[in-house]
Amino acid sequence: MTSVAVVILTFNEQIHLARALASVRPFATEVFVIDSGSTDETVAIARAAGAQVLPHPFVNYAQQFQWGLDNAPISADWIMRLDADEVVEDDLAAEIKRRLDGLSPGITGVSLKRKHVFMGRWIKHGGRYPLTMLRIWRRGKGRIEQRWMDEHIVLDAGSSVTFDGGFADINLKDLTYFTDKHNKYATREAIDVLNTRYGLSETSEDNTVKGSSLAVAGKRWLKEQVYNRASMGAGPLLYFLYRYFVQAGFLDGPEGLIYHGLQGFWYRFLVAAKVAELDRELSPLTSRAERVNAVERLTGHRL
Repeated sequence: MTSVAVVILTFNEQIHLARALASVRPFATEVFVIDSGSTDETVAIARAAGAQVLPHPFVNYAQQFQWGLDNAPISADWIMRLDADEVVEDDLAAEIKRRLDGLSPGITGVSLKRKHVFMGRWIKHGGRYPLTMLRIWRRGKGRIEQRWMDEHIVLDAGSSVTFDGGFADINLKDLTYFTDKHNKYATREAIDVLNTRYGLSETSEDNTVKGSSLAVAGKRWLKEQVYNRASMGAGPLLYFLYRYFVQAGFLDGPEGLIYHGLQGFWYRFLVAAKVAELDRELSPLTSRAERVNAVERLTGHRL
């Protein structure tokens, strides 16, 4: 059978990790947990399940994951990216075992259709299902984009296929965690917007996601070429209305109203507000070095 290495990033994920590890047990031949200093039982859970734990300080998701790819002793034919709060369902696990070995050499990646479960409800509308993401690739053929936010796996060669089995993001933490996480996401996404605007980082990716799924590439183009150019107020409001009414997010019930309202309007508005706040500081500056220093001082992130 084709061998598969699963790579998971963790920080205090004891509530999720055992579930994630159990879901990949039917097909994973290697599991690597890249931990950024957990103080709960995360590391013990990982080791008890047979995973290899590699500690490494966290800067951002992209750098942490690429460090794992570069430093974990991966020998498997294929690599899978899995978040600690994600679950591979039984039908997808069976599909991976059944189909992966038979893919032609020119197929170097596999995209999965991710579900999002929020407050116990599968969010099926508002453009949230399926979220098709490239998550499995042949060793040596893929890498992760070096971005501060919205980073995806991209292929350096070959093409991809899509598997249909169940793959779900089911975070068990509360709304306080959700809003705190998205507040941090908003800062990182604002850095990416300003990277594009001012060329702050020499390692930042361009606006394409070549080698990833067409859905991801299309959404990236719309966000960076259309949405990010809209006014601070109009963009988030129109995006929420489009998701909630045109894409039928209202069919997701009260949980959908909370989710689409927070993730589709509040979060997008917060990103736009942070971009405006940071840009007020950056626009009078004349050099890249001055702007980099300003972003690092204001956000606490080292570019």
